[in-house]
Amino acid sequence: MITPHAGDPALQPQQRIAVLLPCFNEEVTVATVVTDFRAALPSATVYVFDNNSTDRTAALAEEAGAVVVPSPRQGKGHVIAHMFRSVDADIYIMADGDDTYPADRAVELIEALESSGADMVVGARLTSFEKGSFRLLHGIGNRVISGLISLLFATKVSDVLSGYRVFSRDFVQRLYLRSPGFEIETEMTLQAIVKDAVIREVPIHYGKRPEGSRSKLNTFSDGWQVLRSIFLIFKDYQPLAFFTVASALCFVLGLVAGWYPIADYVQTRYVSHVPLALLAAALEILAVLFLGIGLILNAITKFHIENQEVVASLHRRLDRSRD
Repeated sequence: MITPHAGDPALQPQQRIAVLLPCFNEEVTVATVVTDFRAALPSATVYVFDNNSTDRTAALAEEAGAVVVPSPRQGKGHVIAHMFRSVDADIYIMADGDDTYPADRAVELIEALESSGADMVVGARLTSFEKGSFRLLHGIGNRVISGLISLLFATKVSDVLSGYRVFSRDFVQRLYLRSPGFEIETEMTLQAIVKDAVIREVPIHYGKRPEGSRSKLNTFSDGWQVLRSIFLIFKDYQPLAFFTVASALCFVLGLVAGWYPIADYVQTRYVSHVPLALLAAALEILAVLFLGIGLILNAITKFHIENQEVVASLHRRLDRSRD
């Protein structure tokens, strides 16, 4: 476990602040990002987790004053999970190494975390950004995904894909990340929602990648992974809602399939549409099964979340006893 030194005196004294930068082939920008965060937060420790870069990312980050940690398991999600397992701090700041996020807003994001009692503060990019900073489909896709999450989880989020975030120590201890790639920001947001964590969004200016810096995000494959992540987390953490929808769908389809067999019986006291009758019966049985599955999994999920809260409470007590 890596522990940063005490944080900026302008913030609460003796806070250990860690700036975490997951990087893969960012030699064009990484030194600038490290330098900017060290200037914005002089007492924080800046970590660069190098994800098998084939260029001079690691060397340039170290020259700029960062603590460089090799992270061999490929994929942004794997790197972020590694960061949270490896670094012990009171406040975590996560950003990308591509020089698109304003390091000089870091103190403001930390103050928003502390003043609001939030568990996670997100730098929201969609109100102020340079021309060309978003590819056409990325901006549209972000809004669609954020709207879908707001609808499914009954909460308001505007930039679910932002990589500029500040986390409390307590929230990081409650995270169990599984996503391997760029869908990791979506998973963090969804876990925060289902675990009843407090999320705040602070508008920031989003910059364009400098010349020579290349994005690793694939519009369609990574977009599909984000949608898949939403589907799986909705199923895992909101099973009653998920399986109730499946149950209702089977129930309605069963009624549609059973219309002719029922009409047959009413008119002739004989069912001539036997295949449709069998299909309708199967769909209605599935409807009951799905509803039962949802109820059982909902109870298990609540028990699991309560256990996580107990573990987090024990961590907090242990931290206080050490202090």
